Amino acid sequence: MPAFKDQLGRIINLEIQPSRIISLVPSQTELLYALGLDDEVIGITKFCIHPTGWFRSKTRVGGTKKLNIEKIQSLNPDLIIANKEENLQSEIELLSKYIPVWISDICNLTDAVQMISQVGVLVDKQEKAMGIIKNIQFEFEHFRNQGMPTAVRTCYLIWKDPYMTAGGDTFINDMLEHAGLENVYKSKNRYPEITVTKLKNMNIQLLLLSSEPYPFKEKHVAELQHALRDTKIMLCDGEVFSWYGSRLAYAPQYFKRLRDEIAIS
Repeated sequence: MPAFKDQLGRIINLEIQPSRIISLVPSQTELLYALGLDDEVIGITKFCIHPTGWFRSKTRVGGTKKLNIEKIQSLNPDLIIANKEENLQSEIELLSKYIPVWISDICNLTDAVQMISQVGVLVDKQEKAMGIIKNIQFEFEHFRNQGMPTAVRTCYLIWKDPYMTAGGDTFINDMLEHAGLENVYKSKNRYPEITVTKLKNMNIQLLLLSSEPYPFKEKHVAELQHALRDTKIMLCDGEVFSWYGSRLAYAPQYFKRLRDEIAIS
């Protein structure tokens, strides 16, 4: 088997074609399903909710940031697929001593497409991976060709108590830009804490409350709307903005519906 390089530049050596794979990232788990690896994937995390069949049937090895190392080792995997942000460095370093671990590092759509291509090569599903990539690229190009209206000044909340938003060096920020939304916190790094008072002073036109990792509901819209009377506040699908696997093919259609709803309101 040839050596493979992951998105951190690490060299991964596989002795055989992977047939016992564990995925530690929900969006990459869904990608492995789309690649047709039903028999090969033997373990997933408790947050890997798509596809539902796998969520019910595959062995769960803990959360993305609290892995059950002993259970992972007992499954005797020949490949683990992880992510720099989603998984803890200390846990990945421990697993890497015994098992080949391929790590993705994704900040934008280009990184995501590269990940899909590289994973396709890694698991010998290049043709299917290329089909997924072509579909994603077609959908995003079609959305762009419809013309983008003036960018809407937007804040995207991912957490409550304290409120946290997505900064400019995140995949979420890149998806906001593709949707034609201007992230007012794009000059900040990662996930800064913010307050309602700060939001009032930012002249925000649109406030998006994500469905994950914090599950914002309509009651939170009502609470914030009382304080931010001149801001459009909406719930949004966090999977569309933060999952960087095969689900990306559906993102442009969602962005279109979102923009239409903003325009109508």
